[in-house]
Amino acid sequence: MISSSQDISTQFALDTQSVGKLRLQAKQNPDAGLKAVAQQFEGIFLNMMLKGMRDGLPGNPIFDNDQSKLYTQMFDQQLSQKLSTGKGIGLADMIIKQMSRQGLAPDVVDQMPAVENLPLHPLPKPVALNPAQVVAPIVVPTPVVEKAPAISSAQEFVDSLWPHAGEAGKTLGVSPHFLLGQAALESGWGQRQILAADGKNSYNLFGIKAGNNWTGDVAAVTTTEYQNGVPQKKTELFRAYSSYAESFRDYTRLLQNNSRYQSVVGQGSDAAGFARALQDSGYATDPHYADKLTRVLNSQTMRQALMG
Repeated sequence: MISSSQDISTQFALDTQSVGKLRLQAKQNPDAGLKAVAQQFEGIFLNMMLKGMRDGLPGNPIFDNDQSKLYTQMFDQQLSQKLSTGKGIGLADMIIKQMSRQGLAPDVVDQMPAVENLPLHPLPKPVALNPAQVVAPIVVPTPVVEKAPAISSAQEFVDSLWPHAGEAGKTLGVSPHFLLGQAALESGWGQRQILAADGKNSYNLFGIKAGNNWTGDVAAVTTTEYQNGVPQKKTELFRAYSSYAESFRDYTRLLQNNSRYQSVVGQGSDAAGFARALQDSGYATDPHYADKLTRVLNSQTMRQALMG
């Protein structure tokens, strides 16, 4: 019984007996078998590459005989196998990732082509080039970064987020405009959103930090925290989401499932009561959080945006 890929790592896939062992291993232990098969594929590729290189080079009449060709072929096979079972050139790793995603590990050996049917195209003979033709400038592409969606006004902020606020407000038993007001306070009406180091939007509208139980993406941001009423700059980890909808859903779960926020749930249409309950429950360290939120909720900007 084959226990690991190392049992056949020294045998080349060009050997029919080795292919049979590979097939048995892939069926008995798909993961280990897949690694061995991927290494064998890489070995075959390297062997083909070496053969193509030799065929493309001018021969030496002194060593141009059947015996030297046989020993050269044996040497290339051993060299290919040695390279593929070591660090390799990365081809085996790519095969493992691709086959694992497609779930083809048990059957991959059956799909190996016969070696004698693999095309071998000799490489062209080397041509002397001017150094200026060989050295080409290296162009590094500019990475595409997902920037925060541009929200140009309070009206656009309310219009785009109202469906999510309505769903969350219904679940929590509070007015949707309270949730929009808190999101506006935390994000500066969408103009001061939390971004990751690469500029990607975290969609975190409520300033929820990533605690020890958070397993999702995070964004590290310098923020102001209050200790004994004194503001201090600190770098904190905040939760990162894939959309504003996910941000509202996580905020809803936080208030529903954490007992410290039970006084916030069910505040109905009492704006001041909602703001005060958030501060009393320790949602923010800012001692003026309730007053700031109440001012946003009762502001002319909020009223105009809601009437929009």
